[in-house]
Amino acid sequence: MAVEPAQEAAEAVTESDAEVASPRSLSPVRRPAPAFRRPRVGTLNPAVERLRFPLAVYLSSRVLYLFIAVFVGLAQHWSLKAEMSNWDGVWYRRVTGLGYPDHVLHVQSTLGFFPLYPMMMWLVQHALICSIFLAGVLISGVGGFITTVLVQRLSASWWGEEASRRAVIFFCFFPGSVVFSMVYSEGVLLPLVAGCLLALERRRWLLAGVLAAFATAVGPTALAIVPACAVAALLEIRRQGWKGTKALIAPVLAPLGIIAFGAFLWIWTGTPFASYYAQHRQWGERTNPFALVDLVTRLFNESYFTKTFVHVNLNYISGIIGAVFLFYALYLLLVKTRPRIPAPAITWTLGIAFLAVTSENVPPNPRLLITAFPAVLVVAYHFTGQRFKRVLVVSGLFLIVMTSASFVSTALRP
Repeated sequence: MAVEPAQEAAEAVTESDAEVASPRSLSPVRRPAPAFRRPRVGTLNPAVERLRFPLAVYLSSRVLYLFIAVFVGLAQHWSLKAEMSNWDGVWYRRVTGLGYPDHVLHVQSTLGFFPLYPMMMWLVQHALICSIFLAGVLISGVGGFITTVLVQRLSASWWGEEASRRAVIFFCFFPGSVVFSMVYSEGVLLPLVAGCLLALERRRWLLAGVLAAFATAVGPTALAIVPACAVAALLEIRRQGWKGTKALIAPVLAPLGIIAFGAFLWIWTGTPFASYYAQHRQWGERTNPFALVDLVTRLFNESYFTKTFVHVNLNYISGIIGAVFLFYALYLLLVKTRPRIPAPAITWTLGIAFLAVTSENVPPNPRLLITAFPAVLVVAYHFTGQRFKRVLVVSGLFLIVMTSASFVSTALRP
């Protein structure tokens, strides 16, 4: 019997429906793999791309410092080595080359300086087969760049990308950044502290504790990181309850650097306080709540009796200017900034500020101000546009004048 055309059409539709409903038809369609595309010429990995701006700014600042060192050195007949290892650099080179005496001395000695930076200088010296001076400058320079990168990341997390770029520029051209071009331990201290603060923000407690422990082996000012870690731990416990007690690992580990140094000194010299005695007795380092008042008084007396500023101790002037800057920056940080930066970063800043304004021998100079780096960064956050350019110009002028004096004399501390 012949099949009608309508019946043929109905059977075709039925077969088609059955084919659509079959499991085979539900299997995913295989598409050809996309062809491999080579990256375009000139493109960089995103992680590398993020480093371009801080690297360009940082290298520009190092070129400026090198130009100042060469120009002033030629004018004053100082070698580049003498300029970049001036002040504390002389002592760090001695620690690296000679180590520590085996007893407490009653004169200035290497006991006044902490061991981590000289240990790194010794390692780099032998690894690269170079001089102690070159090893110290390399460590400071690399450490300064790492700090710059971390400063950008911290600033971006606090205030956004645009503010972080201003923060990088101001940080690199702030007068205190000269320490990254000298044999100074801030090139080790600041990346450890900035890395610790970043780890605390990300709740990586073990990493934060380890970085803080290394920091406290760099210098006594690093002890301010211990309360910063403690504040972070207390806040975590408040948020998480007993689950947050793992954050206590950071403040527990933080002081291990200075404890280890004290244990070494106990075995080596017979007292764990040998470094404290050296700083207190031979360098006159002591805490005085009226240190700024005494500073102003000494400046007035010298300028009044000499009737001129020619023979005035430049460190007095630097300290007073630094104190004004510090108090203004703290006002911005604690009162004017919303939202505020995390509590651990504020704690670190206040700790360094306390040490700066109560030190009888070292007032709030540029080196201490850049150590309290959130106080420097907040200025870059608040000043924008033409105002920021004017602030940057003023900072650059201070940089040139103060660096010139620090490089080729013993009149002005970095």
